Amino acid sequence: MIMKFKKYFILLAVFSLFISCFEDLDDKIYPASTLDIQNFIYRGLNYFYLYKADTPELANHAFESSSERDAFLKSFDSPETLFSYLLSPQDRFSVLFSDYREIENALSGVSLSNGMEFGLVYYPDNSGKVFGYVRYVLPNSSAASKNLERGDLFTTVNGTQLTSQNYSRLLAADSYTIGLASFDGTDFELTGEEIELTKTEYDENPVFLNRTFDYNGQKIGYLVYNSFIKRYDTELNTVFSQFKSEGVTDLILDLRYNGGGSVETATDLGSMITGQFNGEIFYKQIWNEDRQSEYGREGRFDNTISNGNSIHSLNLNRVYILTTKNTASASELVINGLNPYINTVQIGDTTTGKFQASILLYDGPAPFFSRQEASISHRYAMLPLVYKAANKDNHTDFVNGLPPDVSFKENFFNLGELGDPNEPLLSIALAEILGLPKPVSSEQILQEFSSSRTKSPLHEIMVIEPEDIFN
Repeated sequence: MIMKFKKYFILLAVFSLFISCFEDLDDKIYPASTLDIQNFIYRGLNYFYLYKADTPELANHAFESSSERDAFLKSFDSPETLFSYLLSPQDRFSVLFSDYREIENALSGVSLSNGMEFGLVYYPDNSGKVFGYVRYVLPNSSAASKNLERGDLFTTVNGTQLTSQNYSRLLAADSYTIGLASFDGTDFELTGEEIELTKTEYDENPVFLNRTFDYNGQKIGYLVYNSFIKRYDTELNTVFSQFKSEGVTDLILDLRYNGGGSVETATDLGSMITGQFNGEIFYKQIWNEDRQSEYGREGRFDNTISNGNSIHSLNLNRVYILTTKNTASASELVINGLNPYINTVQIGDTTTGKFQASILLYDGPAPFFSRQEASISHRYAMLPLVYKAANKDNHTDFVNGLPPDVSFKENFFNLGELGDPNEPLLSIALAEILGLPKPVSSEQILQEFSSSRTKSPLHEIMVIEPEDIFN
């Protein structure tokens, strides 16, 4: 019995050693070196970067040998410092990710959120203190369960006054407590009410709110749309089906907090608003000199969404679009793309000024840089700017944003309720449509400098899909 056990033990040991050696030779994943990752960054930017010509080191013959190029790459102590160096001074928007799961989740609409979407503003006394205001609250979230509302003000987090030095750290925590405050026109005062908020994985539907107003038989559609997320194209199309069935003849599109997203969805939205321009140019692509002839093409109005379903078009000749400084990227693509075709009445503030598109690049071989062929030894990925979009009339490079036709800045102390006809921006659009006297903008001397969206991987991003390039 003992001999049998010994034989079994010896066989097991030999088998385990064999398996261990097999794993060492074939299955063990060794972490990528800094140079490996930096080579990926260099290859991707050298191939696709829109502003390649602005960085001498990205020129095709900048280095005489691969060893000379590697020496250049090794002079940077991290992938992040190399990436920053290689970017053009014109570039405010290219992003590098150390873990591509972050941007993949964001592109699908999933993120960590407590449901409080907020803006941050400096105190009017130039003290460096900061207050937050609630833009809106996501349904079925921590903030919703605590009855937070649009327009609520807060000045402290975990009992500490928000300042220009600490706001980022305090609000980055997965759980924190805000102290609500009031403002008397001069000073802020804590109300004594504190609300604890906890971030969880949240799947956000960007089709936030829609209404149809009936004024003596004139049907006016209103849509708050907060991000161009392709996975929710069906929900967006359903709203337009509803508008169409209700006989909507005027549309107010609220993009005031929409920082961008999918180019394809932006094109579909333009096609939902219109419909009579199917097949005509919605935007043109301008790539770097090496890629223009191969990839440069025109985005056109279409009649189907990404899953092949028919678009429900309103065939409008006029649209009213609400904007703020936070309106960016794919939102601006919609405005700029529609301008040559219909009367696009922009109400609110000047937009961000983001007219460039990005593509998600993984550490795979050119030209695809695909997820399927990506290195398994690290999770770095990047979203570099790869082309700028121009409309049918070649309008692009609006670095200072798209100015409104009717100027009106949001008052952080008098926001009103989204969807309420008396809400300031919405009431102006309704007045424009109905020919009524317009509300007068209150004096607004304060400037918002950051928001809950700033940390989002999709903040001010316009993303194209690989199939839009390679098919």
